[in-house]
Amino acid sequence: MNELVQTAEGPVRGILRDDGTLAFLGIPYAAPPTGERRFLPPQPVKPWTEPLDATAYGPTPQRRPEDNAIIPEPSVPGKATLNLNVFTPSADGSAPVLVWIHGGGYSAGSAAGPWYDGRAFTRDGVVLVSISYRLGFDGFGVIDGAPDNRGVRDWLAALEWVQLNISAFGGDPSRVTIAGQSAGGGAVLTLLGMPAAQHLFHAGISISGALGDLPRSTVERRSALLAETVGCEPTLEGFRGVRERLLTQRQFQASLLGKKGLAATTATLTDGLPWGPVIDGDLITRPTVDSFAAGVGADKPLMLGATDDEFTMAFDSAPRILNWIPLWIALRAVEKVGALRRRWRRANRGRRAGAALGRFVTDRVFRSLVIRTAEARRDAGTWAYRFAWRSPVNGWSHHCLDVPFWFDCLGEEHVAKMAGEHPPQALASEMHAAAVAFVRDSDPGWPAWHTDPGITRVFGDQPAVSRSAYDDALPLV
Repeated sequence: MNELVQTAEGPVRGILRDDGTLAFLGIPYAAPPTGERRFLPPQPVKPWTEPLDATAYGPTPQRRPEDNAIIPEPSVPGKATLNLNVFTPSADGSAPVLVWIHGGGYSAGSAAGPWYDGRAFTRDGVVLVSISYRLGFDGFGVIDGAPDNRGVRDWLAALEWVQLNISAFGGDPSRVTIAGQSAGGGAVLTLLGMPAAQHLFHAGISISGALGDLPRSTVERRSALLAETVGCEPTLEGFRGVRERLLTQRQFQASLLGKKGLAATTATLTDGLPWGPVIDGDLITRPTVDSFAAGVGADKPLMLGATDDEFTMAFDSAPRILNWIPLWIALRAVEKVGALRRRWRRANRGRRAGAALGRFVTDRVFRSLVIRTAEARRDAGTWAYRFAWRSPVNGWSHHCLDVPFWFDCLGEEHVAKMAGEHPPQALASEMHAAAVAFVRDSDPGWPAWHTDPGITRVFGDQPAVSRSAYDDALPLV
């Protein structure tokens, strides 16, 4: 098996692993976004002739580890941050391809995380590619003189690289499935709803997808506040004159992170994510679900779902007195529309206020999006799932808990801290097999939504297939 592969830009040398598979790490798909290239669209890589060492993860756009991150996602220093990693069962053949887009609220995260190693997928005959992209203000701020949605353009450039080069790594460019979790799941939906991206992949998997769809005027205002905070003009030259470290440190002070307590926890409901894909009138012309309703991406199979309590645990630290407050009063902190509050309360009776607030946020941001997407794609191939297994560590089926199950990596670093010492391997085997089947055959093994509206595969609870798995989120659709 050859550890040297010739790409369109030049040869790369990877790692032959003990299991006979190959890993190529830190391959640049675009030039370093520094100097005159800072805040521009991804620029072409300068070709090379000598073999590129692809045996270690490349630099990450995330500059420092997130202290409270659930998933271990290291930060790697360096300038060439627009890179990707390829894990392949063989550099020969024509295997299906899974392109992984990491999460992190569009402002954090790293493709160098050990949970994203493609070992289990290569074992099952799938080529896995994990990509990096510009984060936070660098990727999504609005700058006079610079293009919007630079992070989205990075996704497109990485997918173009896959189309051009993946056959050299044993992958089939006509069988590319894009997948991601949280912001990465939102990225999948964003790309699926973008006419400009349709030629770059044939299917998508959105795990706990969190959409950006931010109004340009909102992001423009936040960018101007950031410029004021760091003392520069809100222009291309103004921001280029500010050190990257300063912008990275201050990019949240101008918007949501100035809020504290319950307001900070629920800010995404009222203000949206701090940074993320912008409805710019160019790449993204309308809200993503509206694009689905208009038929964009209808020819592409989609699997999507969410955990039962994505962010309920965020309310675990709330003062206990919160649980003595009537739910109808507590919900006013997260929802201003009284009719929505009343409908949701009727469908979710018997919950104490703290847990109910967490479930409301989960339903509003994640679970209702599953229904809205599936309904908007009613005549398209859409498969819904629900992750219901509860961690013995904290009692919740929470955000990120399902990721090591999809990757079948329960023995990896930090999994026990989140999922306990003995998470169920049988569940990981089921979920990973469903993902592989979808990547390979565009069918994970249960009925599609258009065949039986509401039909959902339930992982970690019974019945295994349900028509009412998301009924409690219906009032928010």
